[in-house]
Amino acid sequence: MNPVFKAALFMSGAIASFSVMAVAGREVSFALDTFETMLFRSIVGVLIVGTIAGATGTWRQINTDSFGTHLIRNLAHFTGQNLWFYAVTVIPLAQVFALEFTSPIWVILLGPLLLGERITFVRALAAVMGFIGILIVARPDMTGINPGVLMAAASAIFFALTTVFTKRLTRTQSITCILFYLTVLQLVFGLIMAGYDGDIALPDATTLPWLVMIGLCGLLAHFCIASALSIAPATVVIPIDFIRLPVIAVIGMLVYAEAVDIWVFIGAAIIFAGNYINIVAETRRA
Repeated sequence: MNPVFKAALFMSGAIASFSVMAVAGREVSFALDTFETMLFRSIVGVLIVGTIAGATGTWRQINTDSFGTHLIRNLAHFTGQNLWFYAVTVIPLAQVFALEFTSPIWVILLGPLLLGERITFVRALAAVMGFIGILIVARPDMTGINPGVLMAAASAIFFALTTVFTKRLTRTQSITCILFYLTVLQLVFGLIMAGYDGDIALPDATTLPWLVMIGLCGLLAHFCIASALSIAPATVVIPIDFIRLPVIAVIGMLVYAEAVDIWVFIGAAIIFAGNYINIVAETRRA
C-alpha cells in the first residue's frame, strides 16, 4: 500500500478517536477538572500500554536514549490537552476544533526548523485551503473572543510542538516507547497538578465509563498519529486531520443541538479538496 494512503487510514482512526474524546471530555467536566481528567486518563493509558507491551514482548524497546525529547513532547502535549479539555466544556465543539486546526499551519512553519522538512507548494496549498475551509465553517469575529476561544487557540500551538517532536522521535524510537513515555509522564504531570491542593475528586459510576473511553481513545489517537508520522512527512499527515472539523460539527449538532448550517459543508468541501490535491501530488512524487 502506498505510504501516503496508509498514513491517511491511520489518521482516520485518530479523527474518530479525538471526536469521541471531545464528547467524553464534556460529559465528565461536570464532576472533574481538566487535571483530574488527565490523571485518570493516563492511569487507563498506563494499564493498556503495559498490558500490550507485556503481551507482545516489546518492553525491551523502551529506553532512555531520547528522554529529553520525550519530556519536552509530553510537557507540550499535557499543556495543550488541558487547554483543549477546558475549551470543549465552554464553547461549541466545532469552534474548538476549528481553532485547534490552526495547528497544521504551525507544523508547516516549525517543520523546516525542527525536522528539516521542505515546504512544497502543494503542501502549503493544502494547509491554506484547509485553513480557508475552517474560516468558512467558524466565521470568527472579534465579538466572539472569550477564555474558551483563547484556550482553544493556544492549544493549537502546543499540539503543533507535540506533532513536531513526535515526528522527531519516530526516527529513532518505537511506537511502544513513545506511548509508554506518553502515558507515564502524563500520569506524573496529572498527579502533580491535580493533587497540588490536596483534593483529588474520584470517578463514580457515571464518570468512570467516560474516563475509560477517554483513556482508550486518547491512546488510540496517539498510536494512529505516531504510526502515520512514521511513514509520511508531518506536512502531509497533519492536513488530513482537517476532516475532523465537519465530523465534529455534525456530532455537536446531533448530540448537543449545536448550530450547524450549509457553510459547514462548504468549508468541508474545500478541506477535502485540499487534502485530495495533497495526497495525489505526494503519491505521484513518491
